[in-house]
Amino acid sequence: MSDEITATVGGTFYSFDGRVLEIFGGHPVRFHIRHMHLRVTSPDRKGKQTVEICHGRPEAPGGSHTWTYTAAERDDLRALTPVLEAVQAAIDSMSR
Repeated sequence: MSDEITATVGGTFYSFDGRVLEIFGGHPVRFHIRHMHLRVTSPDRKGKQTVEICHGRPEAPGGSHTWTYTAAERDDLRALTPVLEAVQAAIDSMSR
């Protein structure tokens, strides 16, 4: 992937260039695809979904950033979905 993909959700800006996910908001943070994992839950019975981005791998996680979206905030999650899909595809391509 050579093109940058971005999204703005609330006061947070997400940028992914194919290797590094950068999150600019209250506390800017960077994640490299070789040292991260991503988890997005399905909606629970009340419509809440969780997005978790962690340094490290699932078997040895490091620090993480977690957001929970209520059913009313699902449009925010839809705006972020293309970025998350690109990140997951890049992570998956590294594990081959």
